[in-house]
Amino acid sequence: MTLSICIVTLDAGKLLKKCLDSIPAAMGNLSYEIIVVDNYSRDGTLTMLKKHYPYITLIQNSTNKGYTMPMNQALRQAKGAYLLQLNPDAELSPGSINTLYEYLKQNPDVGICEPRIIGDDGFFQRSTRRGIATPWATITYFLGLSTFFPNNPEMTQYRLEHLDEYTISEVDGVSGTCMLFRREVLDDIGYLDERFFAYQEDSDYCIRAKKKGWKIIYNPIVTISHSRGHGGSGAQPMRSIFEWHRSYYYFYYKHLAADYSFVFNWIYTLMMAGKLILTELKHFVRR
Repeated sequence: MTLSICIVTLDAGKLLKKCLDSIPAAMGNLSYEIIVVDNYSRDGTLTMLKKHYPYITLIQNSTNKGYTMPMNQALRQAKGAYLLQLNPDAELSPGSINTLYEYLKQNPDVGICEPRIIGDDGFFQRSTRRGIATPWATITYFLGLSTFFPNNPEMTQYRLEHLDEYTISEVDGVSGTCMLFRREVLDDIGYLDERFFAYQEDSDYCIRAKKKGWKIIYNPIVTISHSRGHGGSGAQPMRSIFEWHRSYYYFYYKHLAADYSFVFNWIYTLMMAGKLILTELKHFVRR
């Protein structure tokens, strides 16, 4: 088995079908398996999978277990020499995964790579590639300074807007939307950290890989599409906002807090809590 495709889904049946239908043309002649973990979908996803895709490995959870734990369920079942974390709302382009696979084969020092990802509007999703989410990086991002100064690397440390979206780049992290990596990376650093219910687990994984000497590459020679906000986070938006902030809290104290003083960490934690409350209120009012 060359490649294992691992997908976690929740109430995203229609988009998942488009995703699964796009896989064969993306693979070229690669041998592959598909593992889908369902987080107790109520939109007919299971019926659709059993009717149209009886060949996939299906894992059914009785509750919503988030993203990280179910993805680890899939990775533990995977037999491939290469592993692909793929979102159910992503649609692969013809030859895309075969091209990324060939790139990894030709570059043995690269552990993880990600294609260029565009949204339904055809524009580049800038969260595809990332720097390290330091306090300065996140503050400049949330204040919109990276938008006002997109060519200034000091202002674009979070989403790296200063990098050309059509140029292959070594980065600190990539999104789990379509993350292709070697089994050697998994053997080297282990599975995703399940303290992250969802969000930031991809950034955490990339940092762990970099610490072991693996390169993380954004590779725009391939472009895929991603309909963000459907199923999963879109199905439970209030909880998703909470989990994003909680995951960033874990990420910060796991990787960054030791670089700052106790007083700064206390103030920064209060700022994060304030942002969580404001974001939840904003969403509640809009809804």
